[in-house]
Amino acid sequence: MLFSELGLSPEILRAIDEQGYSQPTPIQEKAIPLVLSGRDLLAAAQTGTGKTAAFMLPILERLKKFANTSVSPAMHPIRALVLSPTRELADQIGVNVQSYTKYLPLRATTVYGGVNMDPQTQELRRGVEVLIATPGRLLDHIQQKTVQLNKVEVLVLDEADRMLDMGFIQDIRKIMGMLPKERQTLLFSATFAPEIKRLAADFMHTPQTVEVARQNATNEQVEQLVFKVDNFKKRQVLAHLIRSREMSQVIVFCKTKISADQLARDLKRDGLDAEAIHGDKTQGTRLETLAAFKEGKLRVLVATDVAARGLDISELPYVVNFEMPNSPEDYVHRIGRTGRAGAKGVAISLMGPEETRQHEAIEKLTKQTLTPQSVDGFGLSSQQRPKPMLTPMREPMREPMRESMRESSRDLSPTPVLSAGKGEGLKQARPGRRNRKEKREVPALLLPPRYKVEIIR
Repeated sequence: MLFSELGLSPEILRAIDEQGYSQPTPIQEKAIPLVLSGRDLLAAAQTGTGKTAAFMLPILERLKKFANTSVSPAMHPIRALVLSPTRELADQIGVNVQSYTKYLPLRATTVYGGVNMDPQTQELRRGVEVLIATPGRLLDHIQQKTVQLNKVEVLVLDEADRMLDMGFIQDIRKIMGMLPKERQTLLFSATFAPEIKRLAADFMHTPQTVEVARQNATNEQVEQLVFKVDNFKKRQVLAHLIRSREMSQVIVFCKTKISADQLARDLKRDGLDAEAIHGDKTQGTRLETLAAFKEGKLRVLVATDVAARGLDISELPYVVNFEMPNSPEDYVHRIGRTGRAGAKGVAISLMGPEETRQHEAIEKLTKQTLTPQSVDGFGLSSQQRPKPMLTPMREPMREPMRESMRESSRDLSPTPVLSAGKGEGLKQARPGRRNRKEKREVPALLLPPRYKVEIIR
C-alpha cells in the first residue's frame, strides 16, 4: 500500500514524499483510516515504527479545512493537543509537524519545561492550530491564562504508559477536565498496562484497538546481546566494545544521573568523545548535545531513561545498557532507539553478577531467551568476595579455672564490718561498704601474666 491510497491530501503527500516516505508502516496503514473516520483509537506499536505520523498525518488532514493565512490570533485557535511525557519527545513531534505542514497554512508550536516561558507565550498569543506540550508546562500556561483549550477537537496521549510511570496521571485528568467533551481521543503507546486500559475506559468512547505487534515485543530487526561482566570492569568492557566493533554512534543508558555523568567523564579520559544528558541538564544543553549527536559530531551519548523515549536518530547502529533497567518495560524502549523504520541495529547489555533479577524480568516480559555471553579478556573474576571475618570464640575454660574464678569472686564479695557510733551499740555496716583501709589482693588469674596488684580500698 502507498500513502496516496490512504486518503491524504496532495499537500501532505508532497511533504512526506520529500521526507523520503512512500509506503506506510503497519501502524500507519491501520491507524490513519481510523483517525480520519473520527473514532477514538487505542493503539499499541513497537517503538520506532512511525507512531507520530500515524496520528499526526490524519489529524492534519482533518484540520486542513481550518487552514488560513490570517494574522489574527482568533483565526488560529488550538484544535489539536498532543501530550508528551518528555521534552525530547515533544521536540521530536514538533519537528515532524513542521515538516508535515510545509505546504499547509497551519500553525504549530511546542511548549515544555526547562526553558523560558516568554517565547512560548508569544507563540501561543499569535495563535496555533496544533499544540505539542508536556503536562506540567501546559498547566503553567493555563494558570498564566496564555492558552485556551475550549476549541480542541483532537487529543493525543503519546507514550501514555510513560506518562503514568512519571506520575502525570493527576495532571492528565486535570487537563482532560478542561477540554470539550465532544472530541476525538487518541492514545498511542508501546506497551499496554492495566492502568492504560483504565484510563481509556474513563476518557474514551468505544475506542477502536490497533496492535501491530504483541504487547511488549522487541523489534526483530534488533540483535540483542547480553555480556556478563564484573561491575568494576564494565567501563573497560564498554570502551573495548566501542573500539573493537568500530561503533560510529552509540547511546549508552545508565540508571541514575550521577552514574551517567561519571561514565561520560571516564570515557573522555579513555579518549572517547562522550557527553551525558539527563534531567538535571538545562534544556539548552540537552538540545545542543542531541544536535551534535544527530549530526555525527558526538560519538557516545550517555543518557538516563529520560532519553529512552523521544530520541529519533535515523540509522542508529548501537544501543548499550551499561546498567540493566529496573523496569523491563524500559528495556523495550531503550533498545527501540536502534533498528528504527526497518533498519537493523544491535542492542548490548552489560549484566553484572547482581543484575540477574533484572535479566530474568526482561526475558519474562519479552518472552525470549537472552543467553549471557562473555567478552574475550574480560571474564568474570573467579575470586569470591571475602566474607566478613567473625571473632573466633574462645576455647571453653577448663573446670579448675572455673573453680578458681568462683573462689576469687567469693573473695571479692563484701565482708560485714562492725562499727559503733555515739550512743549506739555495735551495728553491721550497710551492704556494699568496705573499710577503706582494708587490703584486697586481686587474684593473678584475672590479670595479665606477670602482674600482681594490690588494691587498697
